[in-house]
Amino acid sequence: MDVTGEAVSPIAARTLLDDCVHCGFCLPTCPTWVSWGEEMDSPRGRIDLMRGLAEGKLAWSDTVAKHFDRCLGCMACVTACPSGVRYDVLIEETRARLEARHKRGAFDRLHREMIFSLFPYPARLRALAALLLVYSKTGLQWLLRATGVLRLLPGRLAQLDALMPPVGLEHVKDHLPLRVEAVGPRRARVGLVAGCVQRAFFPGVNAATLRVLAAEGCEVVVPAGQGCCGALSMHAGREDESLGFARELIVAFETGAFDAILVNSAGCGSNLKDYGRLFSKSPAWAQRAANFAARVKDVNEFLAALSPVAPRHPIRARVAYHDACHLAHAQGVRREPRDLLRGIPELTLLEIADGDQCCGSAGIYNLVEPESADEIGERKVDNVLKTKPDLLASANPGCTLQIGKLLRQRGLSLRAAHPIEILDASIAGRGIVP
Repeated sequence: MDVTGEAVSPIAARTLLDDCVHCGFCLPTCPTWVSWGEEMDSPRGRIDLMRGLAEGKLAWSDTVAKHFDRCLGCMACVTACPSGVRYDVLIEETRARLEARHKRGAFDRLHREMIFSLFPYPARLRALAALLLVYSKTGLQWLLRATGVLRLLPGRLAQLDALMPPVGLEHVKDHLPLRVEAVGPRRARVGLVAGCVQRAFFPGVNAATLRVLAAEGCEVVVPAGQGCCGALSMHAGREDESLGFARELIVAFETGAFDAILVNSAGCGSNLKDYGRLFSKSPAWAQRAANFAARVKDVNEFLAALSPVAPRHPIRARVAYHDACHLAHAQGVRREPRDLLRGIPELTLLEIADGDQCCGSAGIYNLVEPESADEIGERKVDNVLKTKPDLLASANPGCTLQIGKLLRQRGLSLRAAHPIEILDASIAGRGIVP
């Protein structure tokens, strides 16, 4: 059997599992092991569970499923592992089998279906934004919070309200143009993946991305009809759903002659770069997916390799840079956003202690494991505040929502911006992100 429990040849069955030598280097990097010190909630403990399932010594149960559900998929263990264990592949394959073989409780199934009926669909998210606008502006949200009614709800439902960002009219409409001309001589032609949550709840990030790329001499195309990249679904074990989204996105970008396909959301970027592997066994899609993945770059990664032509104006601010897990660990993009920020005159870049530890967002993790997510996130917020920043730089929408929520619960606020928004403010000479 392979790691997902399917019969395969004895030689191939344990290749990835056997890479783990139980050295323990992963333990201090794993947020759930740091929280609880439980072996089965560490990467090597979960690999033991996978091995037990593969050898038929364990059967799927709520207890086994719980330990896989508790994994954030932050991939810090992949960075730390001296043996090159592909835990990222192992956990994705195991979660896919979990969803296929294990029957969840009714409330869990309903909650997950609600999430995946909304979040991968930008148009539905804009409709949700309209409802949230009414919810917040009519005073209903204030009333429910003030009376304590929300505290009576199950943690997962209360979390939906707690994570809600400020919503305005700009979140209800999709303002993205299909094409933006380069300013001055054209240096590159790129396609932009607009995202789902990013497009609906952080439209300023996409707008800033278009302006910065244009200012740096890039023609930017935003292909019409593009939807979700499948990242949320893949990381949650909904493999067929994820690959369906991926095929549609590949088709949307195939007709464009792009020098690069850019993404400004860390979680999306890690999945897009993995399309080649995900479709490697599909005769009809393997080459198309590989061609797509080969052109994908995070926007920070792309700009850091492009010599700047747009002038940078000073920003007098202390900026704490948060490493999004799927940018730092999954993609290995750490230096590039820092270089871009250091290139802004008078900006002071601050490093966060234990900066490579997860904030607790992790895709849908904070929606399905809110207590664990908050315990992990509180450590991140403590370390952010120790830097005494004026601004938090975060390259993933989920991280921004999670950290913002925990700050609000402490009665604090801290402006947060994507590095591309800070760079946009510098190029425009605004001095600081509004």
